[in-house]
Amino acid sequence: MRDNIHDVIIIGGSYAGLSAAMQLGRARRKVLVIDDGLRRNRFASHSHGFLTQDGVDPAVLAATARAQVMKYPTVRWVSARADTAQRIESANDADGAAFEVNVGNERHVSRRLLLATGVKDILPEIVGLQQRWGKSVFHCPYCHGYELNQGQIGVIAGSAISMHHALMLPDWGPTTLLLNNAFEPDAEQLKALASRGASIEQSPIEAITGHADVQLADGRTLPFAGLFVLAHFELASHIPQQLNLDMEHGPIGSVIKTDTVRETSMPGVFACGDVARPMASVALAVGDGNLAGASLHRSLMFSAI
Repeated sequence: MRDNIHDVIIIGGSYAGLSAAMQLGRARRKVLVIDDGLRRNRFASHSHGFLTQDGVDPAVLAATARAQVMKYPTVRWVSARADTAQRIESANDADGAAFEVNVGNERHVSRRLLLATGVKDILPEIVGLQQRWGKSVFHCPYCHGYELNQGQIGVIAGSAISMHHALMLPDWGPTTLLLNNAFEPDAEQLKALASRGASIEQSPIEAITGHADVQLADGRTLPFAGLFVLAHFELASHIPQQLNLDMEHGPIGSVIKTDTVRETSMPGVFACGDVARPMASVALAVGDGNLAGASLHRSLMFSAI
C-alpha cells in the first residue's frame, strides 16, 4: 500500500494551496491537490497589490501557478470537490497512512492533510449587488481602491463593523457611508467620520444600477465610482467541521485556528489561506501557503503523529 499513499493531500488548489504544493513538490514529496475550481476572487477581472503581478487577471495568476506546480512530477491534480476527510484509526501502522479523503467513489490516503478550502462571501440582499461583485462592488480597498481614481466611494453598511471601511476609504476618495438601516452611529462614531471627511446617507438602498449607482428609497440616485461592502463569510467546505477542528470566531466570520506553523488542533492537519486567516489577498495567501508547505515538509521529516 505504501506506493499509493501521498505524503500530503491538499484540499483546495487556489493561491494558498498551490503555493504549498510548490514547496512540497520542490522537496520531491508526493502530493495530491484536490480542487473544485471555485476561487473566491473568480468574479474579479484584475488583481492588485501582488508584487510583479499587479493588475493581472486573477484567473491568469491561478492558471500560471497551476502550470508551474504541475511541472513537478511528484504532484498530482484531481479536479473535483472533496466530500469527506477523516483520521484513519490505524494511523500508526507500518505504511504511515494517517488521513483518508473521499472524492465521489474514490478514496485517497495520505500522511498529512492541508486544508486550503477558502471561504464564501455572504453578500447583502440588495438588488443589483451580486452581479457587480468584484467589478464595481468590492471588499478590499488595497486591492481595488486605487483604480477608482479618487472618485466618489460608497460604503454599504452591514453592521457597526462597517465603520472600519468608512474610516479607511477616504484615503482613496470622498466617502459616503450608506447606513441602509444596518446601525445608527453614536456620537463618538459620528465624530470619527467627520474627522475623516466621510459623509452619511440615512435613506435605505432600493437597488444598485448602472456602474455603481445607488437608488435610494426616497427616490434619489447617488452615482459612485465604486462601492465597498464588508461582507460576512462562511467556510466553503464542511471538512473542517467533519474533523472537529478548533475555530477562531471574528465579527464577520470564523476561520480555522492554527499555530505559528499553520498546524491545526488536530496533529497532522494544517490549514492556510482564507480558511485560516480573516485578512484576504492573493499576496497573503501565497505567503501563507509557502509557510504551510515548508512546515508540512518539516513535519514529515521530524514529527510523528
